[in-house]
Amino acid sequence: MDLILWRHAEAEDVAASDLARALTTRGRKQAQGVAKWLRARLPEDSVVLASPAIRTIQTAETLSDQYRVVRELAPNASAREVLDAAGWPDGIAQTVVIVGHQPTLGHVAAQLLGNSPASWPLKKAGVWWIASRERDGAEQAVLRAAISPELV
Repeated sequence: MDLILWRHAEAEDVAASDLARALTTRGRKQAQGVAKWLRARLPEDSVVLASPAIRTIQTAETLSDQYRVVRELAPNASAREVLDAAGWPDGIAQTVVIVGHQPTLGHVAAQLLGNSPASWPLKKAGVWWIASRERDGAEQAVLRAAISPELV
C-alpha cells in the first residue's frame, strides 16, 4: 500500500477551540498547491481520511470532495491510531491519504522509516509518501516522496 501523510496547511493561531482553527489565506494557497501536485500522482481510487479539525478538513477539500472525517485522527492521536485507520501495511485501499497533525504524523514516519519513537518534523502542508513492500520475507516501509509546499 501507499500511505501519504499530509500535514494540514497553515492555520489561524486563535479560534473558539483548537478544532475550530481554520486555514489562513496563505494556508489555502499552500494546500491548493500541494493538492495539485498530489492529484497528478494519485490513483482515482485513493481514500482520503481527515482529522475532525476544521484546518485538516479544509486541507483535504482542496484535494477532493470525497474524504472521510475520522475522529481517531484528531490532534494528539497516536501513531498506532493513524496506522490502524489506514490499515497499514495492507491498507483499507491501495493508496490512503491521511490529513493530520504534528507531532503525530512525525511519529508515524519515524516509526515506519526509522524504527524510532521520535517525532520527525513535517512542515505545514508537507507530505511524506511511504510505501509498504515485502523484501526477503520481511515487511518494509520505503519513502517514495517528501514534499514541502515551497517545492510544488
